[in-house]
Amino acid sequence: MSLSYDDTQRLRDLYKVCVESQHQMLGYPVATDYDYRDLWSFFQFSINNVGDWAEPSNYPMNTFEFEQDAVEYFCRLYHTTLDEAWGYVTNGGTEGNMYGCYLARERFPSGMVYFSQETHYSVMKIVRFLNIDYQVVASDSRGEMDYDALECLLKENIDKSPIIFANIGTTMLGAIDDLQQIQRRLEKVGFDREQYYIHADAACHGMIVPYLDNPPMFSFKHGIDSISVSGHKMLGSPIPCGMVLALKKHTDKLSHQIEYIAAPDKTLSGSRNGLTPLFLWKFIRSTSEQSKKQRVADCLQLAQEVVIKLNQHGISAWRHDNSPIVVFPKPSEQLWRKYHLAVAKNTAHIIIAGQTTANPNRLHQVLDELIEEHRTLTTEKCAGEPVMA
Repeated sequence: MSLSYDDTQRLRDLYKVCVESQHQMLGYPVATDYDYRDLWSFFQFSINNVGDWAEPSNYPMNTFEFEQDAVEYFCRLYHTTLDEAWGYVTNGGTEGNMYGCYLARERFPSGMVYFSQETHYSVMKIVRFLNIDYQVVASDSRGEMDYDALECLLKENIDKSPIIFANIGTTMLGAIDDLQQIQRRLEKVGFDREQYYIHADAACHGMIVPYLDNPPMFSFKHGIDSISVSGHKMLGSPIPCGMVLALKKHTDKLSHQIEYIAAPDKTLSGSRNGLTPLFLWKFIRSTSEQSKKQRVADCLQLAQEVVIKLNQHGISAWRHDNSPIVVFPKPSEQLWRKYHLAVAKNTAHIIIAGQTTANPNRLHQVLDELIEEHRTLTTEKCAGEPVMA
């Protein structure tokens, strides 16, 4: 079978868009500086990681051994072991967050989820889907959870076990919630460690913070019960993917033997993408720990250079110390649409990823236009001329 001329042309048009856009989406967390050509041969197979990788199913075309390698590596990153924790490769951060909330609900069926107003929009969908009570906690001006507000809400719901949804890098501002502060407030209100659950959403920053010399405390040794991280954001993958890890004392309760596949399953989706574990595995195995650290350092250094340059030209840009997200006032719609910048309310951001450090030409072009637009608006305002909204 072959496609018609018109359908073939549609694919060519799509390919052109992809080629032109691949390295240009500065507003979104996606790394594109990868090379997985040595894995292309596997695209001809129906690879399905159905069930638990630790106990292979009756379906032989899987990548369980590679998935196990990836899980073990992420365990080391977040200070746990395969003896203490279990996880699997997801289709992205949202699935990982849902899995963490699902585990928490099974642990505390009448619990209350607390998440800040800067939390990713998918969490509202998750709590509604899982039918869990929730409270939205206020955030400060830089996106971090307001711990006084959290404490007040905990007191108001003292009869409900807390399920804390902590951000390790918020979507727009890159803020990291302080696990120590959260735990202090829980203890102050009167909850002991067996009475609450902490899930960490580390979608983007989960592949940044572990490679810092003095990382903020956010791992299993610091008290989390589960964590979700994306694979396509700072690592890079042609297919969205992620990793979720949780303590075995939570995940083991979900395991059920499935006769159809002759194996147990404790994942959300059952059938899972068998290719994405190969991408994570390839990245892990083909780069040294020093090169991973350098990759992160380069991104953070360039992000700081962007902040300095914008500030020098009168644009109020800033970023959190451990974040590649540069925040600044929302520019004109023409400009943010042209360069695919992410915007929310009066704020916009640029995210520095591996491809940007390797080739910053597009970034410099965006900065030049941001600066020129700001200069023009400032000149018009000083001259008393009408300023376009």
